[in-house]
Amino acid sequence: MTFTKPQDREGARELIAFRVADREFCVDIISVREIRGFTAATPLPHAPRYVTGVINLRGTVLPIIDLSMRLGFDATEPTERSVIIVVIVDQQLVGLLVDAVSDILTVMDESVQPTPEVASEMARTFVRGVIPLDGRMISLIGIENILPAARSMAA
Repeated sequence: MTFTKPQDREGARELIAFRVADREFCVDIISVREIRGFTAATPLPHAPRYVTGVINLRGTVLPIIDLSMRLGFDATEPTERSVIIVVIVDQQLVGLLVDAVSDILTVMDESVQPTPEVASEMARTFVRGVIPLDGRMISLIGIENILPAARSMAA
């Protein structure tokens, strides 16, 4: 696999690949602010089940979303490899709890295939496309649809 900067090749994008519930996903690197080790969150009363709570990120209260639960899988059991991917959408910082970060990928836009029509409406809400890569299938997550419910609880 050759790593090139997106500006080196028109139509290329950089993605952060990670594992959630034994599956591979990725998000656009542009929305990622940092990747940090797992930190236990302080629970919030009456928050959605997929919101594990909040942590203090250098003086900012950061809501943490268990991405596994948000995508409809079982809750994440944090390990020493678990990380929080801090993303920003519409000026809102949110932490996504994932099992592990695996790669930084550079892919051409044409290699991102549409989400299959047989996928549920819920799956199509989160998955923007599928990337076949080295015998793996990596789902491209659109974080803009993961955050709206979380944004209202963080206000």
